[in-house]
Amino acid sequence: MRASVGLVAYGVREWALKSVAAICLYGGLVGAAQAEVTVAALGDSLTQGYGLVQSEGFVPQLQAWLRDQGADVTVVNAGVSGDTTAGGLSRVDWTLTPDVDAMIVALGGNDLLRGIDPANSKANLNGILAAADEAGVPVLMIGMEAPGNYGADYKEAFDGMYGELAAEWDVALAEASFLGTLMEIEDRAAASARYMQSDGIHPNAEGVALIVEALGPEVLELVERAAE
Repeated sequence: MRASVGLVAYGVREWALKSVAAICLYGGLVGAAQAEVTVAALGDSLTQGYGLVQSEGFVPQLQAWLRDQGADVTVVNAGVSGDTTAGGLSRVDWTLTPDVDAMIVALGGNDLLRGIDPANSKANLNGILAAADEAGVPVLMIGMEAPGNYGADYKEAFDGMYGELAAEWDVALAEASFLGTLMEIEDRAAASARYMQSDGIHPNAEGVALIVEALGPEVLELVERAAE
């Protein structure tokens, strides 16, 4: 179990740290949507805001960022700590209420923690996207990358399922590489200490802010599509 926790800590830490680099890529933003839009964020502990006071979590910070860009938007927290893609699939129907105009899907990290067969994870994500499609709700899916601990075949299947599903369902994908390195972080240990909680797995409030800045333009485009 300790090795598995380290596996997810690696992935989340890389996500948070690479966000520091990614925010430098966005010098300008697309125009803000004018119509009121409700976005549901379907995810796990990162979406839920584990270990943070409510105002410092991903959803409140994302909503504040979007409103600062002029978007009339409400972001609904549909994150559950420890949730897998199977859990997300079981919750998607009641997440997609008539009030929801768009959805962020950020799931797969806990599947990775448990070593779940990527074929099962892909089937669950497929079901989530099918539900969104039936509801006429545009989606931004957050891709993830597995380290090599489970072998090359597992990594290839896990990493590839996000792009394959995004293409099949014609949904937007924020690939793991969108957080990646056009800029090197010289002292990664110091950056981890600054931007991660003491568990070494979850970002702190400052780390969440960096993730929001990196992901924000993608979500703003989602809001604009939903408002069309």
